Formats: sequence, C-alpha cells, structure tokens
Amino acid sequence: MADIPRHLRACLDMGKIAFLAILVSGGIVLQILACALYNNWWPMLSVIMYVLLPMPLLFFAGSDSTSLFNESDNSWINAAKFMTGASAVGSIAIPSILKHAGLIGWGALAFDLSSYVVFLVAILCYICVGDDSDNYYSYI
Repeated sequence: MADIPRHLRACLDMGKIAFLAILVSGGIVLQILACALYNNWWPMLSVIMYVLLPMPLLFFAGSDSTSLFNESDNSWINAAKFMTGASAVGSIAIPSILKHAGLIGWGALAFDLSSYVVFLVAILCYICVGDDSDNYYSYI
C-alpha cells in the first residue's frame, strides 16, 4: 500500500472504521429486536456477558495483545484467556437456557444468537484491521 496516495489511504482507513461501526450497530439492533419483537426482555441478560467478555483481557493482558495468540507462561494471561472463554460460552448458554426454560421463543433465540454472531464477526474484523503494520488502530 506504499504506492497509494495519502488521501486515498485515509479514506480507506475511515471505511474500515465505518464498517466496524456498522457491524456493532447491527449487533445491537438484533439484540434489541430479540426483545422488542416478542415483548419479552429476558434476552437482554446476554448483554451482561457482552459487557463482561473483554474485561479479563483488559485487566490482565493490558496492551500486550501478542501474548493472546501464542502460548504463554504467564498465569495471568492464561487466567484471562480462560475467563474470556467462559464468558464467550456464557453468551451462547444464556439464551439457550432461557429457551429451554420456556422464557423466550425460537425467534428471540435466533435473534439473540445472530446478534452474537454479528458481534463475533466484528471482533474478528477488528483483529484483522489491527494487524496492519501501520498500527493506525492502536488507539481504539
């Protein structure tokens, strides 16, 4: 990308941020639709897990994101990986348990799980965007 003009490069970078914002907004809309369409606000419990999901990584890993993708001897990093995994499983388990208990219907479950998938795609896109050598997204 060294031969692309600077103004075009800035436009492409803003497009990446806009795409991430659209994905996150779509996930939020799906989560609200899971509740509003069926007049049942129980699916909002999974929002707790969405909020708790990044907390172990923020508290224990800090800004050292390279240690998250390889094997580490640091017990705090390993604890952060475990708690993040448990929160991710909880994001799927809460709507499934609510459906099994009869508190939500199939439609609300589908909207809730599709919201989770959209958030997951947004996180994966953020990781791919953050892999650039230019390091534009270190402030996000």
